[in-house]
Amino acid sequence: MSQLLNQVAVVTGAGRGIGQSIALKLAAAGADLVCVDLKPEANQETADQVAALGRKAWMYGANVSDAAQVDAVAEKILADVGKVDILVNNAGITRDTLLMRMTEADWDLVLDINLKGTFLFTKAFTRAFLKQRSGRIINIASVIGLMGNAGQCNYGASKAGVIGFTKCVARELASRSITANAIAPGFIQTAMTDKLPEEARKALQTQIPLQSLGLPDDVAEAVLFFASPGARYITGQVLAVDGGLAM
Repeated sequence: MSQLLNQVAVVTGAGRGIGQSIALKLAAAGADLVCVDLKPEANQETADQVAALGRKAWMYGANVSDAAQVDAVAEKILADVGKVDILVNNAGITRDTLLMRMTEADWDLVLDINLKGTFLFTKAFTRAFLKQRSGRIINIASVIGLMGNAGQCNYGASKAGVIGFTKCVARELASRSITANAIAPGFIQTAMTDKLPEEARKALQTQIPLQSLGLPDDVAEAVLFFASPGARYITGQVLAVDGGLAM
């Protein structure tokens, strides 16, 4: 399968979980990968797996909420690789607690990584996308940004912001054949959910019409669709990958 042959994809938070699955899915479809992650060991693991699929892989470390670091890394990526066709803003964190206990630091950190990071990386590559008159921007939001959840005011606000940001970017860049779409995962099986007690996992599953947690690969398949030729006429959309949770 080579629908992304000769294309270069940048994935933030590529070192583990959903980000790693996205990177490998795009590589399997023929793309070369730029893996961005703060953890060198995890980033190396993803890059090695991309290389094992026969694709080129580059690794960069950056704090996605630091404008100077993001600009420097984006400039280096374009100098080293030559172009970027696909940008997946996946890096994100949680700092869950009830609103009355949430600190300003908890709020700022989550908004900085999840929302500001998406803004900074998108802005850093916009000029290159405009110049080549093409580009696919795919932002990882969350169903929490659509439906809310107790104990996640910071996370929900950041992901709702990502959705609004995506729609504005889609309108700004559409005239140059650049698309921007968001994916809103539901409860996805990751290292974090693997640590949940069995009782807690079952309680989560009862909320989901399809009665099971999603897999990172389910999110990666949605990313591949938005990056593929088949999605050329789709922009400004939010696709929930959630087993029916938010319907």
